[in-house]
Amino acid sequence: MADPRIAHIELDEATIIWRNADIEQERRIAIFDLIEENSFKPLRAFAAGHEGPYRLRLAVEDGRLVLMVSDEAAQHLETVILGLGRFRRPIRDYFAICESYYQAIRRATAQEIETIDMARRGVHNDAATMLLEKLEGKIETDFITARRLFTLICVLHIKG
Repeated sequence: MADPRIAHIELDEATIIWRNADIEQERRIAIFDLIEENSFKPLRAFAAGHEGPYRLRLAVEDGRLVLMVSDEAAQHLETVILGLGRFRRPIRDYFAICESYYQAIRRATAQEIETIDMARRGVHNDAATMLLEKLEGKIETDFITARRLFTLICVLHIKG
């Protein structure tokens, strides 16, 4: 019976040089939410009879996002590599807005926090849409899953 979803996800910890408590919390929430509810169908693996659930490992190598897809027994099924050039600005914008948001939580009014959060969601949503476009023909997923994956892509880009 087909179960096209991510059952386990890991980030290449060697890629991540540094992260603060706020970013670590974002990572934990994104992974928890992703595992709880997602739609993920790597098209080549699925067509070859591997219908999920899947294990996913994310890494950044040579400026490209590497998605290593395995079955539940950790047998490698396929690797999808995406150029990240189009994501540089959204990642930078997302980090800047997140930093403003974390600072605002500590000392801003509720309305100021809401305004910053709306901007953060807008950048996040645009980047998720871009990720869906990049995955087209390789991995079928939904908007919520793409949004959570973008959060994890951002975590992989933290350089200190």
